[in-house]
Amino acid sequence: MQAQETHAIIGAAMEVHRQLGHGFLEAVYQQALAIELFERTIPFRREVDLPVHYKGLLLSCAYRADFLCFDRIVVELKALGQLVAAHHAQVINELKATGYSIGLLLNFGSPSLEYRRFIRSTPKEVSADFADFRRLEEETGEYRVYSD
Repeated sequence: MQAQETHAIIGAAMEVHRQLGHGFLEAVYQQALAIELFERTIPFRREVDLPVHYKGLLLSCAYRADFLCFDRIVVELKALGQLVAAHHAQVINELKATGYSIGLLLNFGSPSLEYRRFIRSTPKEVSADFADFRRLEEETGEYRVYSD
């Protein structure tokens, strides 16, 4: 189910990129993606404040996600020429701090849409070795994040 949901979001992002190309500011892609998600009846909320916990305590500040789709998938948009490790770290930290399990990083700034899927899981759920996950990352663009 989650794979179908992330594929639906990525498909909507691909349509936005196909229509607009690259070179606009992030706000343009955000508004266009909201329209595309609505037209595809993908449930979403835009600019959502998500609670952040630290050592079990709720912080008074919140993280603002570009989108929260299906009430469980955090979607972060970028409009940059190239994604760097800091952008991946941002999504990973957002998942850890908010407790959500799935995040998408969508970059509209390159000639082709770039996307990365992040899945937060616990070490108990790991059944393959690191090499298997490296292959998964290379083949699908999916990253696994492990936390206790």
